[in-house]
Amino acid sequence: MTAVTRRARRIRVLLPQNLKRMPASTLLQPKNPPVQQHSCFHCHDICPDDRLTIGDKYFCCDGCKMVYEILNTHNLCEYYNLDEKPGQNLKNRKNAKAYAYLDDAEVQDNLLEFNNGQTAQVTFYLPQMHCVSCIWLLENLYKLDAGVTHSRVNFLKKTATVQFDPGLTSLRKLAALLASIGYAPEINLGDVDGEKKPLISRKLAYQIGVAGFAFGNIMLFSFPEYVGMDPETDRWFADIFGYLSLLLALPVLLFSARDYLVSAWNGLRTRHLNIDFPLALGILMLFGRSAWEIVTQTGAGYLDSFAGLIFLLLTGKWFQQNTWQQLSFERDYKSYFPVAATVVSGSEETTVPVNRLVPGDIIVVRSGEIVPADGILLKGSARIDYSFVTGESDPVGVKSRERIYAGGKQAGESIEISLTRRVSQSYLTRLWNDEAFQTGEKGTPPCSPTGRGAISQG
Repeated sequence: MTAVTRRARRIRVLLPQNLKRMPASTLLQPKNPPVQQHSCFHCHDICPDDRLTIGDKYFCCDGCKMVYEILNTHNLCEYYNLDEKPGQNLKNRKNAKAYAYLDDAEVQDNLLEFNNGQTAQVTFYLPQMHCVSCIWLLENLYKLDAGVTHSRVNFLKKTATVQFDPGLTSLRKLAALLASIGYAPEINLGDVDGEKKPLISRKLAYQIGVAGFAFGNIMLFSFPEYVGMDPETDRWFADIFGYLSLLLALPVLLFSARDYLVSAWNGLRTRHLNIDFPLALGILMLFGRSAWEIVTQTGAGYLDSFAGLIFLLLTGKWFQQNTWQQLSFERDYKSYFPVAATVVSGSEETTVPVNRLVPGDIIVVRSGEIVPADGILLKGSARIDYSFVTGESDPVGVKSRERIYAGGKQAGESIEISLTRRVSQSYLTRLWNDEAFQTGEKGTPPCSPTGRGAISQG
């Protein structure tokens, strides 16, 4: 008997009898097999569990499930076949009560572009619109609401013009319908006052600023190569400026070029090569080759060309948006303020347009909502984000009976505020309309050290 045979017999003796009778496949199975994750059929996010299902389809939240049920009921499931990821996540969707102010006759008169009693027309700005499936669904609204007679989409401006019969449906029902299928219309006080204010992408402006700053400085740091300095005799000089250029190029890659890289990666995940893939490939190759040359001291790299490429790409993107959206810089507080506020009277809550609010009204401001007028905190714990006014994003704690200024955004629980001024007489609107700011140099921020001190004093 060999040594291997004796060892195998000894192992069989030590094993319990029940394990000896188990098949080998059972012994190889893990004790806790991993839980299979499902992607949401509507928005393709990962489902937290398998609780919400319809047949073999899984959903991450009740909102996504409700949208599928609406589309399936009206035979509109072709929506899911037109694009890889057509749906929007609806975990934080707006409640239908949020559009109660659209029942107000004055608000309707200002929003409606046409109304003869039989046919009315309105244009909504829908920032969630992103693909051909969105266009198809929005142009088939008449199948979801019998009162809709026609809908037309402008994809570049992300707007939808809807014609409807006021006798069969209403402005509030249309807005609630759009919100229920993932396209909540964005309506502000400037829309109600009749003057349309385009929305400027602040993120794109920051990306252009970072890329432009890095482009100019990297060009400056590359001057040893431009003037023909010998890299061997002045190695320390070239190394210092090379590493400085690499440090400046990192935020360009991680922030300014992020949209191109993410878009290319999403395309690869769906096995689809989009137009951003060659751009992302060139960006990575240019940065990688430059970083390798600088680290290994085999060359100066091409980081100036890298930063310049990103800067020019983003500048072209901005000019495209500027052309299509016809940007206007004559913005005022109405472009940021809500259309209506919730007024508390006893135990009842009613929605009132902000231009009808008067001193003494008690309003409810919920998390994420903007305070429309100056007032005194009556109830709740207030954490107000005054970044819109001061530029400082850290929320400011406000205690009961202390003053809250217009333009602040509540970052905590629901609070009740007793108004002390009208919207047009609030600190922010008076500051914005001040003649010194209107006649000052363009680009001057609508706040000053004095104003910031006034707000911080509460």
